[in-house]
Amino acid sequence: MRMELSDVTLDVEVSGEGPVVLLLHGFPDSHRLWRHQIPALNAAGFRTIAPTLRGFGGSDRPEGGPEAYHPAKHVGDVLELLARLDVDRFHLVGHDWGSGIAQALAQVAPERVASLTILSVGHIGAVRGAGWEQKQRSWYMLLFQLADVAETWLAHDDYANLREMLAEHPDAEAVLEPLRRPGGLTAALNIYRSGLPAEVQFAPELPLSPLPEQVPVLGVWSTGDRFLTERSMTDSAEHVAGSWRYERVEDAGHWLQFDQPEKVNELLLSFLKENG
Repeated sequence: MRMELSDVTLDVEVSGEGPVVLLLHGFPDSHRLWRHQIPALNAAGFRTIAPTLRGFGGSDRPEGGPEAYHPAKHVGDVLELLARLDVDRFHLVGHDWGSGIAQALAQVAPERVASLTILSVGHIGAVRGAGWEQKQRSWYMLLFQLADVAETWLAHDDYANLREMLAEHPDAEAVLEPLRRPGGLTAALNIYRSGLPAEVQFAPELPLSPLPEQVPVLGVWSTGDRFLTERSMTDSAEHVAGSWRYERVEDAGHWLQFDQPEKVNELLLSFLKENG
């Protein structure tokens, strides 16, 4: 369904009845990322809300440069979406950039968040502090800062380099389709340019807040993730003021929802029911 908000119109999938689970995708996905989780959550008695974030998939790509895609803009979109759907309290689940946005949302409205599940991407403090191996794996984040250079490199030879990055993504061709549209690739990259500039990645000092005490947190990392180290997730425990649970998923890459859907669903349902 199309949900018209004050600033953008988002492509949103809403289904099921019961306590709300808000599912937030990352780069370069859409709400289709959750297609194996939504039926399982609905069958277990949860209502799911899965928006495609601004700049991705079939959602709007507002003008205004990188600042129009700052994570705070996404948080604002999600809060307005929840208001339009008359949702007060909810569980949060985020993958990749969706994890960062979910963490920011939990900071802004902790009293409304029943639980927070972060997949692949841990707390920014843990990612920053995870050592040289994580810096090596994050090389593309610096490339993405370079306007025009990144777009040219990624799109060269029918998106060969981006295809290589998405080699393990089962929906790679579908994900590439909206990026081919005029301005599509730049819109998707702008979340990196606004949310993870070099200053955020490398500044010696960066004021960071722990995740709120009243929000229980589940962190999930997969052993085949090419972009993130296990330490970048496990060290998130140091940035959680309340309860923390860590789970390791074997035989799965960065898109663990596709590689091990039954395991991911099992973990999600057990954690949601613990914090219902």
